[in-house]
Amino acid sequence: QVQLVESGGGLVQAGGSLRLSCVASGRTFSSYAMGWLRQAPGKEREFVSFIRWSGFSTYYADSVKGRFTISRDNAKNTVYLQMNSLKPEDTAVYYCAAGRGTYSGSFIPDYWGQGTQVTVSS
Repeated sequence: QVQLVESGGGLVQAGGSLRLSCVASGRTFSSYAMGWLRQAPGKEREFVSFIRWSGFSTYYADSVKGRFTISRDNAKNTVYLQMNSLKPEDTAVYYCAAGRGTYSGSFIPDYWGQGTQVTVSS
């Protein structure tokens, strides 16, 4: 079992930056791929990014590529999402997840955090 707690959300103007953090409990954090997904009002939850257990491979949705950076610190049981050049369409609840990365580069979440709100004003 893995418990995840996100932080770092908030209100920011378009063009600004935020860094989300997700701290995991449990001693097996380093064995999981870690990802971020988001859900905007009235929309389905969508993939944003994930990072493999080693930290050497990262994957991004096309909508955030070049603007967001995912990283992890296995010693701190923490995964980060640095979000730059934010746009109003990035407004959503952002969820951290622990799961598995497939050979094809997909992410399958097994455990979820409670989410953190990110609001980008125009």
